[in-house]
Amino acid sequence: MTDTRLIHNVGAGALEWLWAHRDGFRLEPDVDPEIGFLERFKPVGELAMICKVLFREGVAGSRQARLARQLLDHAWRETLDGGRMLVRGQLTEPISPIPFEVYLPFKELGYSQPEVERAAALNHRLDSWVSFEATPTRRLGLSAFQRRFGLPPRPPEAELRGTTWLARTPEPWTVEGHIAYDVTHNVFHLTDWGERPDGLPPGTAEYLATWLPVWIDDWLDLERWDLLGELLVVDACLPRPTLDERAWKGFAAAQQPDGAMPALRTMPEGTPDEVFDIVYHPTLVAAYASVLAMSRSLSRMAEAS
Repeated sequence: MTDTRLIHNVGAGALEWLWAHRDGFRLEPDVDPEIGFLERFKPVGELAMICKVLFREGVAGSRQARLARQLLDHAWRETLDGGRMLVRGQLTEPISPIPFEVYLPFKELGYSQPEVERAAALNHRLDSWVSFEATPTRRLGLSAFQRRFGLPPRPPEAELRGTTWLARTPEPWTVEGHIAYDVTHNVFHLTDWGERPDGLPPGTAEYLATWLPVWIDDWLDLERWDLLGELLVVDACLPRPTLDERAWKGFAAAQQPDGAMPALRTMPEGTPDEVFDIVYHPTLVAAYASVLAMSRSLSRMAEAS
């Protein structure tokens, strides 16, 4: 079984880097309309979600927990201006689900912005919000977020599970590029980001148990660290995770001394802002994978004792 210290150190290093580069989670209110104001909300929402997982699993050290709370407070107060930037984003694109998606993990952790909640309740009643174009996996995620917010999912999750690529368990060698990220996020939504491993339908869990080790080996050999990290999360979401030792050693070896995780092979070059935009996601994923793998590893040790 993979050394728990190695798994822990990956997550600890990732949080240190994220805290040191917290100003990278910036918004651009005056951005060119062709780019879109809401594009930069995604990193903030991902940060909040991963911190929520860290608190939920309860396996982080005291410094990790403190850094996670400081990151959340900074993102809420400084980046989102106490949620007012989410309100601005909703006014900019009224039926966009992005402000709602970003707000939910903050709400679940005790932050509040009533105007965002009122907009979510209003949009939930609109056919436009249900009908706008989205991939099956994204639509599944939106319905899961509505349920967690306390709204009846539109459409119901049960109607969406069978529409995704993963639910149809097609040829495993076609998993590449965007399809691979659809696979990983499908699992995140079905399990509520690792909280409910039993949320995976038995056929899906069996399919993943068979082919996930192959995909992990492939992306480890290709040194695609961002996707490998997400696959390590998927492994930790399975009813019987493998905690692949070779993959975790390779993943940990790719992490930089300051905690940054490159997306592909080695660290990119560029300005600090350019590097942040490439590296923040694999580093967040490293923290996420570490927390879930630590939790599963400790549970397995407890069961064996």
